[in-house]
Amino acid sequence: MVQSVLFTLTQVIIPISVPVAAGALLVRFMRLEIKPLLTVVLYILSPAMVFTNLTAVQITFAELAGVAAFFVINASLMWTVSFTAGKAFRLPDSERAGLALMSVLTNAVNYGLPLVQLAYGQAGMEKASVFVVFMLIFTNTFGVYFAARSNFSVRQAIMAVFKLPAIYAVVLAVTLRFAGLSLPSGIFKGVSMISQAYSPVMLMVLGAQMARVKTVALDSGSDVAFWSGLTVRMIVSPLVAFAVLSVLGIKGLLFPTLLILASMPVAVNAGLLAENFNAAPDVVSKCVLWTTLSSFIVLPVLISLISMI
Repeated sequence: MVQSVLFTLTQVIIPISVPVAAGALLVRFMRLEIKPLLTVVLYILSPAMVFTNLTAVQITFAELAGVAAFFVINASLMWTVSFTAGKAFRLPDSERAGLALMSVLTNAVNYGLPLVQLAYGQAGMEKASVFVVFMLIFTNTFGVYFAARSNFSVRQAIMAVFKLPAIYAVVLAVTLRFAGLSLPSGIFKGVSMISQAYSPVMLMVLGAQMARVKTVALDSGSDVAFWSGLTVRMIVSPLVAFAVLSVLGIKGLLFPTLLILASMPVAVNAGLLAENFNAAPDVVSKCVLWTTLSSFIVLPVLISLISMI
């Protein structure tokens, strides 16, 4: 087990840490502003990633149904956990919105995919890409709603979802697949090229956020939201995912792949949305930092435990 943990650390964590460190260094020495990067991610990179994943992924109907059922049930349970915790601790609306983002949105794309590829090879990667598509769609719809709801009415929050282009990328991709059509090859190559920039840019944003979080001091009330988010994401989420997978009877390679992806740290996108919609951004960013650092140990150990089942 120790050898497996060390192998994962050296072959996945170290490569991933390079762009993360680059983003942190840019903040430290070049005073990098994250806001322009947020605009690029939300309005260009994210819709390109959603579109290329939806049009390229290969999966059987049974596997698709299993992933869909798991995602919906798991996300619903995690939101319920966050809602219950927010009520129990009497958190203000902005921190409840932030806790929902921290509880439901996992860093499956730029961190989870390489981790799964190392642990389970190309077959695991293909199955993971389906979960990632669901997560990207969810992030750019319900995730936006969760974030916007803290400051806007229900109608305004719903409208905020449709102001982001990712939802239209989903509609276009699904329409083309069902119609048996595709974009002209030159245009698709261009969109695919843009989507390839998603992960490294997001990792640099993660590094930039981690560098900035160190200077942020939370008040006692916000500390409750932070510790709730940290506990839910790193302890509760693997237990909930394991229970859902067991109840659904999902087996084979799909079981460990989905369990790992559902147990990832708080998504960088959660921080982006929190900052964009003022949903307790300091709390969410701090949780992105500490869940990511914790995951460097927790996830390799979790992978090793799964292999023993």
